[in-house]
Amino acid sequence: MDTATRAWLISQLGTATDLTNLVARYTRLGTARAVALEVLNERLADLRAQAATVTVSGVASISIAENIKAYERQIALLVDGAAPAPDDPPPAEEDTSDTYNLIYFTGLDRR
Repeated sequence: MDTATRAWLISQLGTATDLTNLVARYTRLGTARAVALEVLNERLADLRAQAATVTVSGVASISIAENIKAYERQIALLVDGAAPAPDDPPPAEEDTSDTYNLIYFTGLDRR
């Protein structure tokens, strides 16, 4: 894993993430995006395993529902290809040919 990939992973996962763990995952999975998705999915699973809201009447109330939503949004963005990783493959070349495709619409016979 090069320094650009390491920096991208830290920007996605936070500075408290264990670098040795990231290197081992990167070696196993092969891409930074796969590593980030695996770590985020594990964190999301840990949050879902806990009670989403804890309330002590008249004293305190704690909810992790917004944290769960934030992880879900971040995972969705990574799956969609947002925040390109340094080791992502280059985008496919667009078709620049001057051809046109035609679509023919025909009516259906009514019974």
